[in-house]
Amino acid sequence: MHHFIDRRQNPKGKSLGNRQRFLRRARHHIKEMVNKSVKDRAVSDIASGEKISIPTRGIDEPHFTNSPTGGYRQRVLPGNKEFVVGDSFPRPKQGAGEGRGKKASEDGEGEDDFTFTLTRDEFLELLFEDLELPDLVKTTLKETTTIRQKRAGHTSDGMPANLNVLRTMRNAYGRRLALKRPKLEEVEALEADIADLETRTPHSDKDRKKLEELKGRLEVLQRKRKVVAYIDPVDVRYNAFVPETVPNSKAVMFCLMDVSGSMGEREKNLAKRFFLLLHLFLDRCYEHTEIVFIRHTHYAQEVDEDTFFYGRETGGTVVSTALVEMERVLKERYPTDEWNIYAAQASDGENLSRDSAKCENYLEQHIMPLCQFYAYVEIIEESEMEILKSEETGGELWRAYRSVRERWPNFDMRRVADPSHIYPVFRELFAKKLG
Repeated sequence: MHHFIDRRQNPKGKSLGNRQRFLRRARHHIKEMVNKSVKDRAVSDIASGEKISIPTRGIDEPHFTNSPTGGYRQRVLPGNKEFVVGDSFPRPKQGAGEGRGKKASEDGEGEDDFTFTLTRDEFLELLFEDLELPDLVKTTLKETTTIRQKRAGHTSDGMPANLNVLRTMRNAYGRRLALKRPKLEEVEALEADIADLETRTPHSDKDRKKLEELKGRLEVLQRKRKVVAYIDPVDVRYNAFVPETVPNSKAVMFCLMDVSGSMGEREKNLAKRFFLLLHLFLDRCYEHTEIVFIRHTHYAQEVDEDTFFYGRETGGTVVSTALVEMERVLKERYPTDEWNIYAAQASDGENLSRDSAKCENYLEQHIMPLCQFYAYVEIIEESEMEILKSEETGGELWRAYRSVRERWPNFDMRRVADPSHIYPVFRELFAKKLG
């Protein structure tokens, strides 16, 4: 005989099996809605999952029903006043019933979409199901360490606060069974028999002999109960803990975006999608992740998320101001011996003349020595995708950054033109580097 044990955690008392089966059946609709929701979500607003609605058509589970045109039935329906069991009447012809059919609704009423909430893990699984998230290269990370207590089984000595009651009682019960400690019910039964014999008068020789025998057995049982204690010090167990050194990695992600006049709504939307994926990636790899938003036109400033994506300020383009602002924030708040430094920059490639060379020098001298990874994503028009397939072609900023990539292995760059490019580009940028 096979025994199957389901050790899956059942969230909040709901049927986990039914929920997983439903997610598998409606995966196509759910995935479609998740992809649409990415555009409208906040970068850091992922922990609460996602509430989505899908069409009710196609989510009904298959089931068996009785055929209305065949079979044999013998029953009386409620409200019937004409027939009894055994009566016969002609079966209605096919289509003679009065089902709902496909008729137009006079009042415009219909059926609402089915709405439910995905958990954070379910949302991330659907979002990343077509991505292979790589492991970070641990040798390049700077980590601080902390000491925490880790469970390490049980011990026979310890503090009262660490007493494991369940294990102690289990040991005591096993020892009492092995040593055959008399039960309290046996002792009480003997005492009741002795009391019954003592109340009899006069006592016969047989009664006196039996009374002495019962008293002897009672003495043996009581002595054995005292010798074999209910709980013995040998039974006591405490939870054991050992100190464990664990890395307390902290990461900060700098998001640099060009918001000059050349960056339209399409370009900002593509940048937001990339930053969302990057944030989720770091958040799953580190216990503590912070995001610093820096936007720039001809000058740069640190802003909040809403201003970063939806601010309407515009102007000229000087990309180097964003790099200068990043270094300032980094030195003020994020020492490299405690933080993993990451940067992601999105731009359309337009820049002030001669500023691209300044960006190249500033990256090599000030930024790249402090960063674990720097990703540059250039957003171009869809019509330019065929023209700019070769990495040798591009604007002044692209050529300057290409020189940085040749000298720094932790710098990478890609081009995107529409939302379908975001996932592949993200996968390429963060693929595990072999060797």
